[in-house]
Amino acid sequence: TLSSPCVMACSRTCSRILGLSLGTTALFAAVANTLLLFPNWNVTYLLRGLIGRHAMLGSGLWGGGLMMLIALLSSGLALLGALICFITSGVALKDGPFCMFDVSPFNQTQAWKHGYPFKDLHNRNYLYDHPLWNSVCLEPSKAVIWHVCFFSTLLCISLLQILLVVIHFINSFLGLFCSLCEK
Repeated sequence: TLSSPCVMACSRTCSRILGLSLGTTALFAAVANTLLLFPNWNVTYLLRGLIGRHAMLGSGLWGGGLMMLIALLSSGLALLGALICFITSGVALKDGPFCMFDVSPFNQTQAWKHGYPFKDLHNRNYLYDHPLWNSVCLEPSKAVIWHVCFFSTLLCISLLQILLVVIHFINSFLGLFCSLCEK
């Protein structure tokens, strides 16, 4: 039955494993977001304000990290944090990296500027067009690889966190239901 000692022990064990998993993924999300602030391990871009808005939002730090650690106390907040991190990471992957690029192909003037050069490519998807990766973003070097790697990491981590929180909700509900059924 649902109130048997075996089910209760299983519920407690599951809660411990989920708590440890959520805590671990929170730390990884915080580290991944922190690394996005230092392209190629270089602090210069952060100091000059040349970091994209998706990385500066810090959703991996506060959404996937801090809120997820608080999640051990509040699963609803954890789900919200994981969803915010997931959505922000998905939008960041869609928009592409914030980098310095040559705007002359766009407006016929020879100028470099910082921005999102892949955001308005209507007929091409930079994620599948690898030759664009090294030809469009001039600085920081390998900006696209850095961006794709860490925002993909955040996307996967936040998806895992959403799954873990949903399992945690179910486990908590079963734990509550089973404890109410005890004689």
